[in-house]
Amino acid sequence: MKTYMDCWATVAADLFSQALAGEPELLESLPKPLTAGSFGFATAISGDEEGRFSVVLDASILESPLVGEGIDQKAGWGELLREVADAAAGELLAKTGKKCRVEKFEPITGESQVSRAFQLRSGDRAWTLLVRDDVRAAAVAEAKPAQAAPVPAPPSLKPGFELLLDVELEASLRFGSREMPLGEVLGLGPGDIVQLDRHVSDPVDLLVGDKIVARGEVVLINGNFGLRVTEVAEPRRRLESIRCLF
Repeated sequence: MKTYMDCWATVAADLFSQALAGEPELLESLPKPLTAGSFGFATAISGDEEGRFSVVLDASILESPLVGEGIDQKAGWGELLREVADAAAGELLAKTGKKCRVEKFEPITGESQVSRAFQLRSGDRAWTLLVRDDVRAAAVAEAKPAQAAPVPAPPSLKPGFELLLDVELEASLRFGSREMPLGEVLGLGPGDIVQLDRHVSDPVDLLVGDKIVARGEVVLINGNFGLRVTEVAEPRRRLESIRCLF
C-alpha cells in the first residue's frame, strides 16, 4: 500500500523535471552531510494520514538558478515544495482512497533525523535533499464491545419485529456502475480498465440486497476497507431491502 512518502517521491520526481531548469533527475541516495546554510520546509498533514513531513536542501542548490533566472531561489523552492506537498496528497487519494491535506507549510533550518535521502542531478552537478517522514495512518478509535442489553426496534415498526433484529444480512459497497455491451464484457482481459460513472471523491453506496441503505467515505482500518457513514436512509426505507423476511 502506497504511503504519503511514496506519493511525494513520485510527484517530486515529475514536477522537478518539469519545473526546474535543466530538467534534473531526482534519485534516491545514501544520506550525506549538508553544508552550512542548509534550509528546508516542514509540512503538517492531517486526514486519513497525519503527521509532519519535512524536506531539507543543501545550501549549494541556491547557487544555481534552478527555479528560474532573477528569482529568489529560496522562495522559489518554497513554492515548488508546497506544490509537491499538495500534489502528493492528491496522488495518495487517487492511489489508495485515503484523504489528507496540507494544514501548515513553514520554513525550517534543518532536521536531526532523516528517513530517506535523495540527490537531484543535472549534468555533472548534484545536490542533496534529506527527508524526514513522520506521517502515519490516523488512529482509529476501537469500537466498544456490544452490550448484552437487547437492541430496541426502530420506531413505528410492526409488533414482534424485534425478533428479527439479530438476523445477519450481507452488505456490500458500490463504488459506481457502467452499462457495457456484451461484446465488451466478453472482451475484458487482465490489465483492462473499466471507467465507472462516479468521481473518486463522490460518496459510495452501502447496499443490502439491491437497496441503498447508507452512503459514506471509504476508509482503511488495520489494512481492511471500511465505510465512514455520512448519510443513512430512514428505517422503513432500510427495511425495503429485507422485505422478503416478512
